[in-house]
Amino acid sequence: MKKEFLIERQGRTFCLYAGLLDLATQQGLKSIATELIQAPTDANNRVAICTATIVLEKDGIERSFSGLGDAAPNNVTPAMQNCLLRMAETRAKARALRDAVNIGMAAMEELGEEAETDQRLDQPVRAAREQLQRGTRTINTSGAVCTSCNAPAGKAHADRCQAIRAEAA
Repeated sequence: MKKEFLIERQGRTFCLYAGLLDLATQQGLKSIATELIQAPTDANNRVAICTATIVLEKDGIERSFSGLGDAAPNNVTPAMQNCLLRMAETRAKARALRDAVNIGMAAMEELGEEAETDQRLDQPVRAAREQLQRGTRTINTSGAVCTSCNAPAGKAHADRCQAIRAEAA
């Protein structure tokens, strides 16, 4: 999978749905079909469930892969709580695509509240990146606190700031 479709969060690598779709297309994606299994209602605690079937064709041979996706208010980010059907469908497609293209890592779109928490942790990093791109800040990881994002300094943080500096260059 191309590097631009990989994301690292809290020391783990995740792929993006777009990368799975790109890889499946390269490997002969013939079709994607989804089906709503359960619509979210008050009676089922607003849980949406979808299935997806991916068909790849290579040398005239078709192979099918399926995945199941669910979404509920307690396993999606607050911004997605009004989009439970779409999220369940995307998760189902991501899981089927991962099987189809032999990717063992989870897709970012499959994550719920933990992704939101991680995005909040990355907000200072994004702010520092913007400042670096404008040339208004420098990175200083020799003290106890980074002067760019006010995060505690340390090896992991220094590596992340170096990545920000490299992106800004």
